[in-house]
Amino acid sequence: MERSKKIFRDNIVENMSEGILVIEFDGVVRFANNAAFRMLGLSEEDLVGRRFASIFFEDKRNDKFSQLVLDSIYGENTAHQAIVPYYTGNKKLYLRVISSYLTEGAERLGLIIVFSDLSELVDLRDAVKSMEKIKALNDQLEIRNKLISETFGRFLSDDIVRHLLDTPDGLRLGGTKQELTIMMSDLRGFTAMSERMDAADLISMLNHYLGEMTEVIQKHNGTIIEFIGDGIMALFGAPKAVPTHASDAVACALEMEARMEEINKWNEERDYPVLEMGIGINTGEVIVGNIGSEKRTKYGVVGSHVNLCGRIESYTVGGQVLISPTTRDLIKEELEIAKTMVVYPKGANGELELTHVTGIGAPYDIHVKQVDNVLQQLENPIPVSMYRIEGKHGTAKALYGGLTAVSHEGATLETDADFEMYDNLQINAGGKLFCKVTDKTDKGYQIQYTSIPTGYAGWLKSSR
Repeated sequence: MERSKKIFRDNIVENMSEGILVIEFDGVVRFANNAAFRMLGLSEEDLVGRRFASIFFEDKRNDKFSQLVLDSIYGENTAHQAIVPYYTGNKKLYLRVISSYLTEGAERLGLIIVFSDLSELVDLRDAVKSMEKIKALNDQLEIRNKLISETFGRFLSDDIVRHLLDTPDGLRLGGTKQELTIMMSDLRGFTAMSERMDAADLISMLNHYLGEMTEVIQKHNGTIIEFIGDGIMALFGAPKAVPTHASDAVACALEMEARMEEINKWNEERDYPVLEMGIGINTGEVIVGNIGSEKRTKYGVVGSHVNLCGRIESYTVGGQVLISPTTRDLIKEELEIAKTMVVYPKGANGELELTHVTGIGAPYDIHVKQVDNVLQQLENPIPVSMYRIEGKHGTAKALYGGLTAVSHEGATLETDADFEMYDNLQINAGGKLFCKVTDKTDKGYQIQYTSIPTGYAGWLKSSR
């Protein structure tokens, strides 16, 4: 019976998946099972009957394993366990090692070291940790991308942000030549207005106006290139190419003009001045892309058609949308036209016929209400002095004339001075009254106000 128990016990020990070492307190290995030989990479001759130190101390990589066994030998009153790395050749294992004592009655004869291979579990644990790290990095990347997108989005349109982030060479300097439509808008008399307003009120009013305009532009597939003070420059047809870029631009401009009524109601509630905006639109082949240097780059557009668009915008008065012949030729929808005018812009070859558009048909169906500018004839002309505006400044020479008829929007001016169509004037009328020459008749020059000073109404009443 005892022999059977021994055989049964020996079979269990030999066939265990855990490795077993029995080490006497003199440091000699007295027993090892098959699992121990397999995990430690040693044969029975290499292991049994030899001192533990002579077997394991030579390989520095296994110092943690050796130290745990030594601590167990010399710390006789304490059991030890740990997960330690173990190297056999180029193979690395992670062994969970537990020490206990070999006893006979109350006498301790030696040490039993039981160890199991947890390499797969450790690898799995490391993989989980790696996945957790990857997830954390992905979360950080997502937050960073959102921050980049939101930050860029405050300075660039959504289309440009997507183009930069999604295109592998989106940030590379360079551009492509393509046909698209350019739109430029500007508030009439904003410079003079800014001199009269408190800075905080001015910024509040301007931010509200630009916010409303941005919403309309993006609604019509426009890409805002930049805000230039109170001016806006936008593209239609880039970076996202659309065949209807000319029609989209005109529809956008008309809705922007229509939105001005709501903006001015908002301004009136806060005692801000009434704003009037002019918009010029031109279509042509330009170069569009990333322009600048390696240190500073902007998504922009260059070409003669960009400059021409700026010229067209300069001819506008408040509430007016002027488009070039190339834009008009591309529009298939029915246009509502107030008038056409011939101009001679600087840098252009000869004359240019501009179209004053007030509406566009289906599928847009946008129409701008036109205010009747009825002139009231004055019994006696009101004498005025004035200056011709060149660029942003008035000429040094004062000119003289008289207002013979007035309305809320403009006046008739008689003068011996010789003005060209669309000249900009500054008239001294209760402050700086800024105007644009819109027509010349036998009764004098027709002028439209672009910025009215706060003292104008009182001046007009007293002058009459």
